[in-house]
Amino acid sequence: MVEYGIMLKNIINLIKLDPSEEKYKKDISDTQFFGFPIEPLIAAEEKLLDSKTNSIAYFSMEYGLAPSVYHTFKTVNKIKESNVLSEHEVFSNMKDMDYYHYLPLRKIIDLPIYSGGLGVLAGDTLKSAADLGLPLVGIGILWNKGYFKQKFWFRSGGQLPEVMSWDPHSYPGLIPLKPRINITLSGQELELKLWKYYVYSNDLKNVIPLILLDSNLPENQEYFRELTDQLYRSTNGWIKLCQRAILGMGGVKALEALKYPIKKFHLNEGHAALAVAQKAKKQNLEKIKSIFAYTCHTPVEAGHDRFDVQELEATLGNEISQIVKTYGRDEKNSSLINFTQFCLNTTSHINGVAQKHGEIMRLQFPKYKDRIKSITNGIHTHTWISKPFKELFNKHKNQIGDWEADPILLKNVNSLKNNQEFRSGLWQAHLENKKQLAEFLKFWHFNQKTFTIGWARRIAVYKRPTMLLNDPNRLISIAKKLGGLQIVIAGKAHPADIPASLHMDEMLSKITILNGERKILRICFLENYDTYFAKLLTSSVDIWLNNPLPPFEASGTSGMKALVNGVLQLSTLDGWVVEAASKNIGRIFGYVPEAGSIGNEGDLKLNEDSLTLYQNVEELGDLYYKTLVGIQKPENSEWVEMMINCISESGFFSTQRMVKEYSGQVWAT
Repeated sequence: MVEYGIMLKNIINLIKLDPSEEKYKKDISDTQFFGFPIEPLIAAEEKLLDSKTNSIAYFSMEYGLAPSVYHTFKTVNKIKESNVLSEHEVFSNMKDMDYYHYLPLRKIIDLPIYSGGLGVLAGDTLKSAADLGLPLVGIGILWNKGYFKQKFWFRSGGQLPEVMSWDPHSYPGLIPLKPRINITLSGQELELKLWKYYVYSNDLKNVIPLILLDSNLPENQEYFRELTDQLYRSTNGWIKLCQRAILGMGGVKALEALKYPIKKFHLNEGHAALAVAQKAKKQNLEKIKSIFAYTCHTPVEAGHDRFDVQELEATLGNEISQIVKTYGRDEKNSSLINFTQFCLNTTSHINGVAQKHGEIMRLQFPKYKDRIKSITNGIHTHTWISKPFKELFNKHKNQIGDWEADPILLKNVNSLKNNQEFRSGLWQAHLENKKQLAEFLKFWHFNQKTFTIGWARRIAVYKRPTMLLNDPNRLISIAKKLGGLQIVIAGKAHPADIPASLHMDEMLSKITILNGERKILRICFLENYDTYFAKLLTSSVDIWLNNPLPPFEASGTSGMKALVNGVLQLSTLDGWVVEAASKNIGRIFGYVPEAGSIGNEGDLKLNEDSLTLYQNVEELGDLYYKTLVGIQKPENSEWVEMMINCISESGFFSTQRMVKEYSGQVWAT
């Protein structure tokens, strides 16, 4: 008993748990950490503390870890009700159902420190880094009020953003640390609490720690406490700048306080740019460029942080401001600081997140074109693959290879194209997934056999969310011709993004207009889209629709999640899709800008592109029903052929491959 106590004390010291927080010790022993093995956690911490290790710090403003569907921690302590999701509503063209029913759902909420694809990509990156056993630590922010809670205004149609309430102190696996740090903002000391969340590998043999910074402390002034309330609170420039300072400057100081001797700093977007300035306070910036890498995730103008020089000076002080002004002046307006510009000037590696995005970056930033590389995004296969597909792949592991150890091997599914048993099993696995969706939306009369389209992602104007609903009469005509059509939609518009909110209002209005056609055409818009719904939808619809205006989608990853589950793509030629467009994974349609042109973000081309969209929906629906009723059996079905192509391509679009590229091309150099 004494020996156990000594061991537990050593573990608590190693992970830096605040020893005054007694309740957390109930979930930590010399063998277990919240129900998971403790050994890999100890090994990861010891490795990161070793100065001989070539360790990496990965900075991101948001992380979507999907703990509701992957590696859910257990706890003996009570989980507060605010950390549980229930009574989830739907906005549909079946208004009676919306009024009387909630979705049959009760689960722990996702750790609410993300808003969308950027965060989910960061979370998947940590998981694949764990799968590969890399010495990496994540740096982020503990958002006390998350992003926001989405509610639909059922009377007139529209999104009502509400403040989200959750409890970090009862979230399983999230632990408070003993060290605290301070940074200076607007001439005052801000104290930051540190939290830690461990991300386990698929086989539970490796771990990546994620450090989260929190300003919500009674020691801080009220306006300081609110700085880590809401992710992307963009209506106040001072708050926005302070949040970037907490991530960048605070992140560097947190690593120092935890005594991690980091060799490489990776900035996932320009939000963490001030990490460079913080390091440059003690070392000449020109000499430390080699330890910084920068990944840009957007060609959209609004995605590049800009701040007024005077506000920057008043907020960050002279020393940091001088560094940022020297390297970060906006090329078009010298009274502004451009964080993207700063990152381009102060890091040794720059990359876009798809081959096409790399091309666009070189057009946007021609001065840096020789330095801009491309590393295409991916998804963490183990998080997003459905159970029926996992079982099917394991049944054919002799031909595929050990895909669980290396998801890239899913490319070998192509060798099973002539295997009748596999083709039949693939179709049945897909129908099993559709059965799950039909059960989930049973109150809205969703049917397992009806042709189903999914569109779910962040609501932004360039993603053209209204396109599928552009012509309700054409949708009705298609549904009648096919014999039935179902559509599932999900996504949030940032509360400050008025144009995006107007697009959402239009979507909900058109869904309401279609109320009289619910027998042949059923449409459901799910509120509060999160990783739980992402996994459900990307595995259980027939078609994944992706229709951004090219070339403004840097990558996109929702379609990659659908790929691994054999869901066909209906997409414009943008982002990652450009690299798979010739592989017969569905249908590619719509406007393509001239070579060497960025195009016009304001010209959405909705009317002309929706015409070709509807034509493709009709053609794909016809193919689906031919397979469903046996006109084309799975053994010779064109639909099943495309499903196999999708899965085969998913081997490349994995974070396993992506992280290997970062590790070999960026972090090891």
